[in-house]
This record gives sequence, structure tokens and C-alpha cells, in this order.
Amino acid sequence: MHRRHAVVLFVLVVALLQGCASLQGRDPLQVTVAGIEPLEGQGMELRLLVKLRVQNPNDSPVNYNGVALEMEVQDKTFASGVSDESGSVPRFGESVIAVPMTISAFRMVRQAIGMLQGGAGPGKIQYEMKGKLSGSGFGATRFSTKGEFDMPAATAPNAT
Repeated sequence: MHRRHAVVLFVLVVALLQGCASLQGRDPLQVTVAGIEPLEGQGMELRLLVKLRVQNPNDSPVNYNGVALEMEVQDKTFASGVSDESGSVPRFGESVIAVPMTISAFRMVRQAIGMLQGGAGPGKIQYEMKGKLSGSGFGATRFSTKGEFDMPAATAPNAT
């Protein structure tokens, strides 16, 4: 009887190792914001529907069952959101995924004060967007993108 358990355990370990090996060598997903729409909020919050364009440069599809997204501005959490949307990003293809996000009034005020105090530099705002597409079992595909954009001169802190 012990031999049967050993064979079953061996088969499970080999299957697990093959699954892990298939995850190696994947190129990262390319994620950009495709659109933003306002949503109705509650009290002291701003709600937005963020549409992400997810491009998969790999030879196999990325199946997901849930999405989590966080946006940092000037190295501070600014907005976050989750969605139980499920689907697949095809191999060498792309999909648009919608995630409702929430920004609290306190976070907006904190960011405004930081920009007024010169934390943003001369008219530059740095951002980073991190998230994951949750798969089944151990599978979660994480993504990250960052950059900066210029504030219009009329609204830039310290503009004269």
C-alpha cells in the first residue's frame, strides 16, 4: 500500500514541477490605461471605472478570474480597486478589462498638499500602477507600469 502512495506522490510532484516550468520564461504583460469613466460614489470618495488594455506577448493565453489594481502617485497609494471579472487574454493578443477604482477624499487632499509643498518637483507627477490577474491554483499574473506626466503650467505648483 505504501508503494501506491509513493507513486501517486511522485506523479503529483512531477505534474507540479511541469506546471511551474511552464510559467518560466514568460514575457511580462503590457498594460496601459485605455479609458476612464466616472462612477457614482458614496460620501467622501471618487469612483472611476478604469479600462485597462492588456497585451499578452506570449505564446499561450493568460486566463484570469479576478483582477486587483492599485495606483500610486508620488509614491503614495492614491486609488485601488478589484473586480471579479473573468476571461482570457489570448496568445499574442489583447483584451480590455474594466476595474472599478476608489479614491478617498483624504488621499486626494494628501496628494494636493504634497504637490503644493513641492513634493512633485517642477510640474511633474510620477505614478505607478500595479496589479494582478488571478488565475486558478497558484496562478496569478502580476503587472506593473510606471511613468510621469507634466502638469499644465497654469496648475503646476510654484508656477508664476
